[in-house]
Amino acid sequence: MTTASTPVVRVHAREIDGTGQVGRLADEPVVLASVAKVLIALEFARQASTGLVDPTERVVVRRDDRLGGWGTADFADDVELSLRDCALLAMTISDNTAADLIVDRVGVEPVHLLAVELGLERTRFTGGPRALLHALLDESDATGTDPATLLARDPSRTTSSTPADITRLLRLVWTDAAAPPKACAFVRDLMARQLVRTRIASGFGPDVRVSVKSGTLPGLRMEAGVVEYPDGGRYAVAVCAVGPDTGRTALEADMALGRAAREAVERLRAPFSGG
Repeated sequence: MTTASTPVVRVHAREIDGTGQVGRLADEPVVLASVAKVLIALEFARQASTGLVDPTERVVVRRDDRLGGWGTADFADDVELSLRDCALLAMTISDNTAADLIVDRVGVEPVHLLAVELGLERTRFTGGPRALLHALLDESDATGTDPATLLARDPSRTTSSTPADITRLLRLVWTDAAAPPKACAFVRDLMARQLVRTRIASGFGPDVRVSVKSGTLPGLRMEAGVVEYPDGGRYAVAVCAVGPDTGRTALEADMALGRAAREAVERLRAPFSGG
């Protein structure tokens, strides 16, 4: 007989234009997976806005560079594109190779220092998707156990943060306090264009604008973003589920994240709705 396993859900939501916040296990660190691409894109946009990087600079994605996942990972031939388009692919369809090409150009240390500068005290950046893969392989060699599942539960080994840090980052991006306004606007636009809409967005109606970035590993599902209501209310929210979820389909697990996000935001909105 197989027993269904339920993951541990961590969630944090905060007002963009106020001080209200709510959370559950919001200061517990978690591997960022592809949510780290928000930091990567922000540092790229910051450097581009200050002239340190030319966003139209061309890079070539070669067969040996491809890391799996979506986007260029499925291409049969080498492809040339701009760094700006790498950011688009990294954020909208979570192209891992595109994200690594940006990290190669802007540097690992500047991304980490950006997190420090923004006061993300429990955030560490150790590299892009390829660095995460190397950490997985090291874990496998050391333990002989499923490395991805172990790594999802041990954020000290790679790029990681907390739900509360992530929502702080998003609040700074949405208020133009994380980088020059043009850079912040660039990141906001890309997050609004992510194609996956089954997580946080599934918890809100069509009249609510949702801008997000998701991340997934075996044993880890997460998403972070900002929801904006027609009445002007804006809320940053980060939600993740750590541990196997054998009792639900992938879509059901995604939609559970959407419900958790909505419940957190509704708690913040309760004073305005009479709840």
